[in-house]
Amino acid sequence: MSETLEVIEPATEAVLASFERAGAEEVDEAVARATEALPAWRAMTAGNRAALMRSLVQVMEDHHEELAQLEARNAGKPIASARGEIGMGIETFRYFSGAPEQPIGETIPADGGLALTVREPIGVVGLITPWNFPLTIACWKMAPALAAGNTVVLKPAELTPCTSVRFAELALEAGFPEGVVNVVVGPGSTVGRRLVEHPGVGKIAFTGSTEVGAEIAAGAAATIKRVTLELGGKSANIVFADADVGLAARSAPGGVFDNAGQDCCARSRILVERPVLDEFLSGLEAAVAQITVGDPLDESTTMGPLISAAHREQVASFLDDGETVAFSGTAPDGPGFWLAPTVLCPVDPGSRAATEEIFGPIASVIPFDGEEEAIRLANDTIYGLSGSVWTRDGARGLRVARAMESGNLSVNSNSSVRVTTPFGGFKRSGYGRELGPHALDAYTEVKTIYVRTEEE
Repeated sequence: MSETLEVIEPATEAVLASFERAGAEEVDEAVARATEALPAWRAMTAGNRAALMRSLVQVMEDHHEELAQLEARNAGKPIASARGEIGMGIETFRYFSGAPEQPIGETIPADGGLALTVREPIGVVGLITPWNFPLTIACWKMAPALAAGNTVVLKPAELTPCTSVRFAELALEAGFPEGVVNVVVGPGSTVGRRLVEHPGVGKIAFTGSTEVGAEIAAGAAATIKRVTLELGGKSANIVFADADVGLAARSAPGGVFDNAGQDCCARSRILVERPVLDEFLSGLEAAVAQITVGDPLDESTTMGPLISAAHREQVASFLDDGETVAFSGTAPDGPGFWLAPTVLCPVDPGSRAATEEIFGPIASVIPFDGEEEAIRLANDTIYGLSGSVWTRDGARGLRVARAMESGNLSVNSNSSVRVTTPFGGFKRSGYGRELGPHALDAYTEVKTIYVRTEEE
């Protein structure tokens, strides 16, 4: 008999939903369904595949509020954030619905004839997604994979499977053939591992921790699977003395406390040039005081709970290391995995708070002197996912951004992700790119066909 997985609502600690916990056998069945559906899906005309994706966009729009409410409750997100994230998932499918009809190939002169290249789907693709942005990141992976003609087996995080399961139902409602989209709910130790090891899966796309990403890369090597990894981060937010310090301070909470800090792009290392440190801290304290932590379904809430009791304990452990708490916000008492947004300052650049990914609402403020030190501190990490530079000097902004070892940089902004631009990391933040025009490349193989034109 299958075990039951109970999904806990992090704001109430009550059971939100129950699912049968899958294992390796269910993965094999899902891969078999995806394999059976693959020939017809990849042979479907580009126009028909694009039309189905547009139909799915409409169905998702019709269920936008339902999905947002479910995401808010399951992941503990403020409802306004959940609406925005579901909206981004919809926009991702809208963007890639044009991809089936816009393949790019080449013609290459060759001795005795002509060579041409075409892009072919990889086949069955395994998608392993995290609990922090459940349906949004699933859409980042599914949309280009499906547009390219692959079928997919999606393994959502055990903590947040609700919207992914509902998505599979909506895909059928939109007219997707059976077996094209498959969702398997179960632990990474069995479901995830079997997806990685399965000889019928041609690619794994994973978002999660760097530690698990390394295990997936090693496991995929046995069958030479293609792999895309979007992993951890410890992003720097550099504020120079010539910046609009007030704007940088008001913007900083959104860069680190959004989604309760449970974001691989979180700019949790705030590097501030020493002459404006006091001014910045004053503005940041006022901004943190405006954060409303509470019920995710309350329209006034701007930060929800952490995802679980175990994760809250791990994040809170960083407050026990002796770092100076400059100030903090407030959080509710009672049921729920709450933690107040907290700012540490000054922080030793070599401390645990400054070097490890906290994945919670704790920011470390580190003073610096001059551009050279700012760049050195920003790059002094094993990660390289995101970051920001705040300055009124346009040349400096571009110069420092170019010098930072990171995949996604913003100048005078804390925005990392857009549907139309590539997203991914340097160093141990992973490899491969999602979103934008580069994403389709990750779900296709390049085939070269040579045609002899010389006469005998």
